[in-house]
Amino acid sequence: MKRFLTLLFTTLLLTAVLCVTASASDYDTVAQDLSAIGMFRGTANGFELDRAPTRSEAAIMLVRLYGAEEKAKTAYEAGEISHPFTDVSEFTSPYVAWLYTNGITNGFTETTFGSQRACTVQNYVTFLLRALGYKDGTDFQYADALTFAQEKGFYEPVMFPGAFLRDDLAAVTYQALAADMAGGKTYLLDSLVKSGAIDAKAAQPMTEKIKTYRAMMATTKTMDENAMDVDMDVKMDMTMTAAGETMTMPSVMKGNMKMLADGDNVQMSYTTTTEAQGIAVKVDMWMKDGWVYMSTAAGGEEMKVKYSVEDQLAAVKDLAGMNMSAMDVSGLAMLESVSSKKAGANTEYTIVIGEGMNSMLESVTGAMGTETDGMDMRFGKITATYTVDSRGILKKINMVFDASMKMELPMEDGTVLSMDTAYAYDMTMTVNATGKSVKVTFPDFSGYQEMDPGQMAAAA
Repeated sequence: MKRFLTLLFTTLLLTAVLCVTASASDYDTVAQDLSAIGMFRGTANGFELDRAPTRSEAAIMLVRLYGAEEKAKTAYEAGEISHPFTDVSEFTSPYVAWLYTNGITNGFTETTFGSQRACTVQNYVTFLLRALGYKDGTDFQYADALTFAQEKGFYEPVMFPGAFLRDDLAAVTYQALAADMAGGKTYLLDSLVKSGAIDAKAAQPMTEKIKTYRAMMATTKTMDENAMDVDMDVKMDMTMTAAGETMTMPSVMKGNMKMLADGDNVQMSYTTTTEAQGIAVKVDMWMKDGWVYMSTAAGGEEMKVKYSVEDQLAAVKDLAGMNMSAMDVSGLAMLESVSSKKAGANTEYTIVIGEGMNSMLESVTGAMGTETDGMDMRFGKITATYTVDSRGILKKINMVFDASMKMELPMEDGTVLSMDTAYAYDMTMTVNATGKSVKVTFPDFSGYQEMDPGQMAAAA
């Protein structure tokens, strides 16, 4: 399901051409969940999610992921383990000593650990892979650690744009706890609970969430998701405020989207009709060979334009084409909750996506560059329900969410018009077909005028 959803989100972004600004901290709930099981602890200033983690903090987290915190403290106090570093605090010393003695990590020099140096995402993901039982130099190479972690299903680069912060450390740790251990017999949190390193009662809410999410991903694992034919039914209420005036406009949109990912080649056809205040607007759009072709018709007028999306597609092709070799739990940190229930022969999985979605969308839209200057959009919580049949085939997706956008529009007289818009969406996508039965057809594109997305946004 991951590949299809990635393409879906990307398509929506490419057509809307929106710029999303992520907040400094998106994974507060994750930090709280990790704190409840003793995995992540704050300072006198709280969780401090908006700053880079230090190597000392990464070392502490790593020992906890090995389930060796109490063992390390006891062994250090007994003088059974030690380290040669002069820049490690007394509090951190048991952790560094345990890692050093067990050959898991070294210092920057013979006498310095680099305690206050920032821990990079490459460093930390390598630590996580070791905790999961993989050996660098044997199972993976350090230079390829991030790609290997993607294949193992707990690291997704579009979730972590920009500098690596404690916020990101908490999120990727959370997903690693849900990931398969090397050998695939269990997942990391389950292993830590069974060993007694984490209290089973404290971990129960997180365990139930992970179990349900893993069941959802396992159910759809065999589904052919390279291609889908989807009908869309969308209700949207839009409230716009500009120049001191407010206008509310309800609308209804119906359409169809066919999407096919053949290697790096993404093909799509997208047809919708939107009705608002008695006016109908028809949009036909296709994606082919790195170009989007769009035809719009309203009030007897028609416009045909085209624009290149090669750079944007390149930014997400690795995500769409990643060869997963383990249970995929990337994205789990974005979920505030996940539940399931039977609906006849089908199963309905309901997830609530939190603020972390904005970081993921920022990473994708960042590839659009200056075309999105003057736009700032954020999504609220998204409630999505996936209906899956007994064969593991996705039948329907319903998404309910709010969004807000601020725009600065230059006017002909040299002034700038500020516009605030709030959206309330109720979107249902019914899956008609998947896999080889999906075919995308194209019309003759002669006569389509080339235009950059920035011009289109200004015109809108």
